[in-house]
Amino acid sequence: MADLANLRFSDEEVKKFARDLDGILGHIDKLNELDTSNVEPMAQVLYTADETATLREDRERPPLGNELALANAPLKGAGYFKVPRIIERQ
Repeated sequence: MADLANLRFSDEEVKKFARDLDGILGHIDKLNELDTSNVEPMAQVLYTADETATLREDRERPPLGNELALANAPLKGAGYFKVPRIIERQ
């Protein structure tokens, strides 16, 4: 994964991450031991809370458009945000 993210780690860092990941997986194994057979599945916390739901009404709206979206961009060009290059493959 580090190669995909273009990151370099020392051998000690790799060992530390391996220990951390083992700890996380061990915790997940403990959670899997719990009996959840009587727990109803949930889609979201506010699924049945109609009166207290804080979700906005789902309605169609006109799109923002490139010009308005880029109006406050410090750098822009060809209809896109311009950002400085920070990662270069070697």
